[in-house]
Amino acid sequence: MSFIAGILTVLLVLNCLLLILLVLVQLPKKDAGAGIAFGGGAADALFGAGSGNVLTKITKWGTGVFFGMALILGLVNKSAQSSDAPAFEQAVQQKQQSQMPVAVPPSTPIPSAPTTASNSSALPVIPAGSPPATPQTN
Repeated sequence: MSFIAGILTVLLVLNCLLLILLVLVQLPKKDAGAGIAFGGGAADALFGAGSGNVLTKITKWGTGVFFGMALILGLVNKSAQSSDAPAFEQAVQQKQQSQMPVAVPPSTPIPSAPTTASNSSALPVIPAGSPPATPQTN
């Protein structure tokens, strides 16, 4: 499916370039616009006096082909994603299972160092919910 999607994408880009060229070459209304700057008179020489009709028809067909290919490309991508989804989910589950942490046996608690009278009086203990103490001035 990805090969078909790649071919359709290339054809869609080429169709876009053709449409850009066709729009720029068309004769502008009231002798203004980008058509004159990009050779609007060349279309008359190439297709004859009725070049506006020919270019208009080619532009309409190119636009229809563009929309058709865009819809087909969307359907191809959607079907490719839905068919790849179960395989993707299985790969993710396998990856998660391989990365599961191994159960570590609980270790014995390390006995704390014995406190001495000089150590315990050095730092005051403040309860968690109490407001901070204000310094007292003498």
